[in-house]
Amino acid sequence: MHHIAQWHDRIVAILASRLSEGVVLLLARIALAGVFWRSGRSKVAEGSVFEISESTRYLFENDYAGVPLSAEIAAPLATAGEHLFPLLLVIGLATRLSAGALLVITLVIQIFVYPEAWWTTHILWVALAAVLIVRGGGVLSFDTLTGYWRASAL
Repeated sequence: MHHIAQWHDRIVAILASRLSEGVVLLLARIALAGVFWRSGRSKVAEGSVFEISESTRYLFENDYAGVPLSAEIAAPLATAGEHLFPLLLVIGLATRLSAGALLVITLVIQIFVYPEAWWTTHILWVALAAVLIVRGGGVLSFDTLTGYWRASAL
């Protein structure tokens, strides 16, 4: 029995290491970024880098009309946010800020666009964003590198 407890303790120590946590946080960053990146890409005209499509304009004028911003402001803002913050998340730069921004976008979607999607989708996005806000990007992020650079500059 003592041997099993030692084996268990070793596994727990490995799983609780900074590297293991960094890998898990990287996966969380990629998962959350992927959702919003794909959504952002669906908002631009085919073949363009950042031209907002007519279908996106239509959605924001009609289906997403409950959002408390005009469609002229909300469509470009959402499209920009769904491109910028996922990129930052993937590289782990400004992780907490980026996850917080995607959390706000999620809550806007939940409250004003798809209130029925809480248990099927949005709770997962909120959970991923919350973990990243609380834990940061982890050891496999530019946030960690910039932290080392700042510490060495002092």
